[in-house]
Amino acid sequence: MYRGRLEKDFKHWVGMGLLPEASARQMLAEYDGRESTFRAGRVLLVLAALLLSASILLLVAANWEALPRLARLIGIVALIWGFHFAGAFLLRRGNGGLAAAALVLAAMSFGAGIALVGQMYHLSGDAADALLLWIAGACVTALAFRSAAVTTVCGGLAWAYFLTVLSENGLGEIVEWQTWIVPALAILVVILVRLTDAGRARHLAYLLVVAWLIWLYIENSSLGFAGTLAVGGIVAFLAAAMPGSPLRPMALEAGSAPAFYSFALALIGFSVLQFEAVGLFTEVAAGAAVLIVALLGIALAGAQNGAVRYLGYAAFAGELLYLAFETLGSMLGTSGFFLISGLLVAVIAWLVIRIEGRLMRAGREEVSP
Repeated sequence: MYRGRLEKDFKHWVGMGLLPEASARQMLAEYDGRESTFRAGRVLLVLAALLLSASILLLVAANWEALPRLARLIGIVALIWGFHFAGAFLLRRGNGGLAAAALVLAAMSFGAGIALVGQMYHLSGDAADALLLWIAGACVTALAFRSAAVTTVCGGLAWAYFLTVLSENGLGEIVEWQTWIVPALAILVVILVRLTDAGRARHLAYLLVVAWLIWLYIENSSLGFAGTLAVGGIVAFLAAAMPGSPLRPMALEAGSAPAFYSFALALIGFSVLQFEAVGLFTEVAAGAAVLIVALLGIALAGAQNGAVRYLGYAAFAGELLYLAFETLGSMLGTSGFFLISGLLVAVIAWLVIRIEGRLMRAGREEVSP
């Protein structure tokens, strides 16, 4: 998607005489040559590796009892090391796509080895403990080979751990240390993302933190916890988007994700505050806070971050319509509600046009010397 927009902009600038055609071709070639650039063939290779992993697991499981114990151990160790050596060989040959697929197979084979050895020797422990060991092995592979594909596998395994803990223990019976393992895994994935240049995998970590916080709220539903979510989200967003913040350069280096997810968390927190509010006045006050946060997000990050801008628009419009329905719609009936909604949408459209114009002027001022 970004590559298509980039090529379209280059053609537009070349047509206007702002950019030489040769420079545009060179810049597109440089972008296409980056390791982090999306390539359908590489993605299909990794998907093929995952399917092959599943087939290996099923093949071994189907013939498990027929194999001697020593043969089982030798076979699983040979798979793990064989795929690692294949990945190293392919990397030396400069074949990054096949190397990524081989390393994914190595990481998946390590998980299969954990499960099969545990079953064979009747080792104590549950699936969550096995997943932690699997994540540790995958992290070693990702670091040793600087593999973005295996980092993505680590992100998926972190999600698998969280979901396994929830399914095995239930929402209200999770051991406390398991609760704090989840954000630790998210931090680990972010570190791997920076070390292996696996930019897209960071979304798995951010979404995991958001899901974990929502789960904590479900477990500890209270006005105080809702306020903590709201304040924590807005502080994180200001740290990522406020001009002059010492953390802003680091957030910008990580792309649009830190500002977007912290902004989303702030909106979730204030929406939960509105849900917890008792009485019409406090509910309207919490709704006004949601509107202010939405406008603040658009003002601070809307010009550079399209995801924040559109989320802010959606939150602002949705909250206005909700307040109209809750306060005036019930008193004026359905026709009155639609009348008010139409007027509010017209006001929202006018505000969006004004904000977009201001953001465009601000962007031009930043570009001009």
